[in-house]
Amino acid sequence: MVGNASNGRLAACRWLLGLVAVLSAGAAVAKEAPAAYRIVGYVADADPLPAIDPAKVDVLNYAFGTLDEQGHIVLRSPHATASLASLVGLRQHHPRLRIVLSVGGWSAGHFSEAALTEASRRRFADDAATLIEQHDLDGLDVDWEYPTLPGGNISHRPEDRRNFSLLLEAVRARLDALGKQHKGRHYLLTIASADNEFVAGIELARVARSLDWFNLMSYDFHNSLTPSTGHHAGLHPSKFDPPGDRAADKAVRQYLDAGVPASKLVLGVPFYGRAFTDVAPEHNGLQQKYGKFFGAPSWRELVADYIAKNGTSENSIGKNGYVRYWDEQAQVPYLWNAQTRTFVSYEDPQSLRLKTDFIKSQHLGGAMYWEQSLDKDSELLDVLAKGLHQP
Repeated sequence: MVGNASNGRLAACRWLLGLVAVLSAGAAVAKEAPAAYRIVGYVADADPLPAIDPAKVDVLNYAFGTLDEQGHIVLRSPHATASLASLVGLRQHHPRLRIVLSVGGWSAGHFSEAALTEASRRRFADDAATLIEQHDLDGLDVDWEYPTLPGGNISHRPEDRRNFSLLLEAVRARLDALGKQHKGRHYLLTIASADNEFVAGIELARVARSLDWFNLMSYDFHNSLTPSTGHHAGLHPSKFDPPGDRAADKAVRQYLDAGVPASKLVLGVPFYGRAFTDVAPEHNGLQQKYGKFFGAPSWRELVADYIAKNGTSENSIGKNGYVRYWDEQAQVPYLWNAQTRTFVSYEDPQSLRLKTDFIKSQHLGGAMYWEQSLDKDSELLDVLAKGLHQP
């Protein structure tokens, strides 16, 4: 009896020590392994393509394929085949990288017709599968801007709301069938999405079931189509914003409230600004009427012509008469040129660090950016990679 009790106590001690070791190892793993946030970058076709460090991104979306009048997906760029081959070639040394074909873009039409009937949806899905297999791609990104809406003077109809769901379900089924032909390979299906009217024009919860994630375009909140200046990628509303104005956190909340899993939301950030001139001087041009939309300067151009070399401090004097201001509430910078009455909204390293903090605090799926060629020396991409890929 005594011997059996001793053996029992010894076994219990060994079991307890083993449990402690397992829990300790688990804690170490949890501490060391960062969350799997993805970074998705759009790459606009060009010859040559911009420099890309594939170690800093998880998914590259080639932009764009388009639709012809018959609803077929076509690659209109004469460089498309070579560009896709070049992007796919990056996987040779970075096998985790995914290359996706994005179809559509602003003012790209014929989506409404492609989604209209079962036959047209099947044709779209078959085209997607053919191009993916032909170019050894990893999936499809649908950039329909926007179902039920006339943006970019595209065709649209009320039926788009249901037909968009059906189109994505047809593509998901076709890609799953293709995956079975390739040893169970999973092909990605994503969309470029927006807030407010876009959400009203789709069946959001149903669409989410077909998708791996949403590339949420949480930018262009103020542009040539809006009546006033403002932050085009504000993380939170500014104190000067009217109640209905848009912001990234409000867009995210709209999706979460509709039941979309946080992990399926990839927050979009712009590598370009929005500039307005002939602007009233109140609040250094913020939330003011303007006379002319001035353009969309890239981060490259902003660094070259607008921002001081170390222009990340409050009221720092930039180039050519621009002064950099920081909106503490919206958590984004902006530029004001009092002489030319020019207002510029943009993203910089400081605001992107706060965006990555927001992504992690909300347990979102990661960050998306537009567009690779606009970033000078990967200055902005480096902030995303450090914030989301490093522990």
